[in-house]
Amino acid sequence: MATGSDATRSNVNARKRGFGTGSLTRLDYVGVALAAVTGIVHLALGVANLPSPLAISFVLAGLGFFGGIALLAAGYDRRRLLLAGIPFVGVQIVAYVALNWPNVLSPVGIADKLVQLGLLAVLVASLRREKNGEPS
Repeated sequence: MATGSDATRSNVNARKRGFGTGSLTRLDYVGVALAAVTGIVHLALGVANLPSPLAISFVLAGLGFFGGIALLAAGYDRRRLLLAGIPFVGVQIVAYVALNWPNVLSPVGIADKLVQLGLLAVLVASLRREKNGEPS
């Protein structure tokens, strides 16, 4: 388990790298693209249906995807992003099914969930590579 000084050192190193995409791999770019697509879907659906509470949750989810992209580009601790991103995406998939059952076959919903399943696969693969010390 990381100590407070390890976490501080990691964040200091991230700040030294600065904002940029130089250290991103092909897998990272795939994840960024998938996160952007589902972020756009959530923002579009959310804004179109404001001010309902569900619409607000869609806007917040969309902002969450773009926040994750920004943190990755800023060099934030990758492991922490992956550990937060996996349940973030997983909960959205489960929530979609729970909130739309039994009418889960909307074209936009299915397309978005396929994108999210792809993103989930990228996040899990990246975490495995991180654990093995490989570049993702």
